[in-house]
Amino acid sequence: MPGFVLQVRPRDDGDAAIRVGFTVTKKIGNAVVRNRMKRRMRALARDLLPTKGIAGADHVLIGRQGGIERDYQALTAELAKALTRAASPDTGGHDRPREPRVHHGRGKGHGPRGGAHRQPATPAVTQAATSTQEPA
Repeated sequence: MPGFVLQVRPRDDGDAAIRVGFTVTKKIGNAVVRNRMKRRMRALARDLLPTKGIAGADHVLIGRQGGIERDYQALTAELAKALTRAASPDTGGHDRPREPRVHHGRGKGHGPRGGAHRQPATPAVTQAATSTQEPA
């Protein structure tokens, strides 16, 4: 969703309580902006989780950049849609966990200043090429 990301994970511990957590990173803005975003997400959770939340699951709302400017009604509709989608047994296949990516990193010799990608220096002139023997 444009305003937030919803993650839901069943706990499988026999407790039917709905738990919720909120996360807003510093990328979103300063403390005032982050706290405002968290207040909005708390209000959304208070309105929708008791009726549409998944019993016995942990719900995590992660604030996104566009969430602070979005209309509250639009956020409510998006959260309702996300909760409905999370509750459905068939999520359409695109909500599967991702395959782990191979991280090659930027280790020594792999960056623009490194050495592994550079062309080898011009080879030194070999003695065979500079010999003065004449063919017989």
